[in-house]
Amino acid sequence: MRPDVSFVIAAFNAERSIARAIESAIAQRDVTVEVVVVDDCSSDRTVEVACSFPAELVRVVQLEKNRGAGAARNAGLEIARGRWIAVLDSDDTVYPDRLARMIRRAERFDAQIAVDNLSVVQEANGAETVMFESARLASLSELSLADFIAANLLFENTFSFGYMKPIFERRFVERNALRYVETVRIGEDYVFLASALARGGRCVVVSEPGYAYHIRSGSISRVLELHHVEAMLAADEAFMRDHPLDQAAQTAQARRMRSLEEGRSFLTLVQHLKQRAPLKAIMTALRDPMAVRHLKMPIAARLHRLGKAFRSRGTLQQTG
Repeated sequence: MRPDVSFVIAAFNAERSIARAIESAIAQRDVTVEVVVVDDCSSDRTVEVACSFPAELVRVVQLEKNRGAGAARNAGLEIARGRWIAVLDSDDTVYPDRLARMIRRAERFDAQIAVDNLSVVQEANGAETVMFESARLASLSELSLADFIAANLLFENTFSFGYMKPIFERRFVERNALRYVETVRIGEDYVFLASALARGGRCVVVSEPGYAYHIRSGSISRVLELHHVEAMLAADEAFMRDHPLDQAAQTAQARRMRSLEEGRSFLTLVQHLKQRAPLKAIMTALRDPMAVRHLKMPIAARLHRLGKAFRSRGTLQQTG
């Protein structure tokens, strides 16, 4: 019998949290569930822990080499059998009524996608805060492509709509051949949802939080690096080639592209400073002055000093 929902969990060295994620998935009320765990070549006990669950509830797939979250999710999509597909990160959890609530709303409005709010859980003390203002989401009974793009500008907010974990009707995903862009290692969720919206997916919004985004004490988050932004730019350029956008979406996309370009200039600038190449840093700042606004004060002050030296001496010495 086809389950209502397939949870796809991409896992890499997640032995400490994978059981908690799986348990929250199979604890969903009023829906039938299967869990597909795709192990991205972990070196710890992730596979062993995942395989300890009943095979009729949890299927485990092992990739032969590490390929990233997008590739792992694609492998999960290939074998997911549920009417709906839900993505769950291996260190996060979902609340018991989440999927039933989202599916009810999606089916009521004949939507192929549903998103909801998130709780941010500080594991050190158990404190929870809501990621997005409920009133803001309540005002968006339906999420348009333009609204989604506009809420995903680099460096503009602590949390963008790209953090949302939508559920998708599997039939819609297959009909439109939707897959994650595997070259994007940060922001892969954004491209997938944007593509789904651009292909006519209707997306309803649930303002209550149903997904718990866990922040572990002492954990090291992924650091945004230059190659990540370059991959985002390439993915967005491909997105624009592949999908016709209405005027509102084009306007939002232009702002997003500019934010990514500023981000690229900013990270290039920081890279030059770290490499003790002040002349290159100055030239980058001159080419894209807006990138400088993202610098924190100590680095900005250093750049100012370097610029002053350049003006007074005509040359720049390497500084520590």
